[in-house]
Amino acid sequence: MQLFGVTEPLWRLAAFLLVFAAMAMLELWHPRLERPELRKALKARRWFTNLSILVLSSLCLRLIFPAAATGAALWAQARGYGLLPALGIPPVVAGVIAFVVLDFAIWLEHVVFHKVPFFWRMHRVHHADPGVDLTTALRFHPLEIVVSMIWKIAVIVTLGAPAAAVLLFEIVLNAAAMFNHANLRLPPRLDRALRPWIVTPDMHRIHHSTERSETDSNYGFNLAIWDRLFATYTDRPRRGENAIETGLTAYGRSEPTKLLWSLLLPFRRD
Repeated sequence: MQLFGVTEPLWRLAAFLLVFAAMAMLELWHPRLERPELRKALKARRWFTNLSILVLSSLCLRLIFPAAATGAALWAQARGYGLLPALGIPPVVAGVIAFVVLDFAIWLEHVVFHKVPFFWRMHRVHHADPGVDLTTALRFHPLEIVVSMIWKIAVIVTLGAPAAAVLLFEIVLNAAAMFNHANLRLPPRLDRALRPWIVTPDMHRIHHSTERSETDSNYGFNLAIWDRLFATYTDRPRRGENAIETGLTAYGRSEPTKLLWSLLLPFRRD
C-alpha cells in the first residue's frame, strides 16, 4: 500500500523512529522514576534485550505475514469482504468505526493474555521487564506477536476495515504504546486532562505494578474508555507514582534483562 508515494512499511518506520527519539529525549529530560534497574549498566542491557526482541518479533512477523495487517485489509477490500462494506457505510465513517473497534479488540486481547494461562506464559515476557520505559513497549515475545496478528487480521477481515484506517491504527497504537510505557513525568494538569481520553504513562505504569490487583487493571494501550467501561480502571497506585515497584518479583531484576532468558521464559515452569 502506498500513501503519497510512500509505502506502508516506510510510513510505519518513519513514525516509529520519530516517536522513539522523542520519547527517549523526554525520558532523559523529565523521568518519573529513578531506580537502580534504570541506571546506565543495567539500562543498557535492558535496552539491548528489549530492542533485540523487537527485531526478532518483526522478522518473525514478516516471514509469516509479509503483508501484515494492512495487507489483510487490502485483501478483504479487493474481495468486498466484511460487515462495513456489506452495510454500505461510507469510507470515512467506516474508518472511524474500524479504528475504535480495533482498539477495543486489542484491549480485549490484552485482558485474555492475562487471564488465560497459556497466553500469560507468552505475555509475562513483557511484564518481567524490571524497569518500565519506552523499550518495554517493544518487548513482546515473537509468539505473542504472531498470535496477536492472527487475532488482528480476523477482526480486520470480519469488519472489512479500510486499509488506510488500519495503517493509521497500527501507527497510532505503536506510538501510544511507547508514550504510555515511557518513564516520563507529565505535568499533573496535563495528565488529568489526557486521562479521560488516552492512556498516560502514570496510568499504564500501574498495570506493570508488582501488586496483582494493580496488574489486573489499566489494560488499555490507546483509548482510555475501555477500562472505565468494564470497571478495570485504577486511578493511583497504592504506593504512589514515585514509589511504585514494577516487574514480576518471582524473576528478580537481573535475569529478565538477558535476551536468551527472556526468549525462553514462555517455556519455563512457574
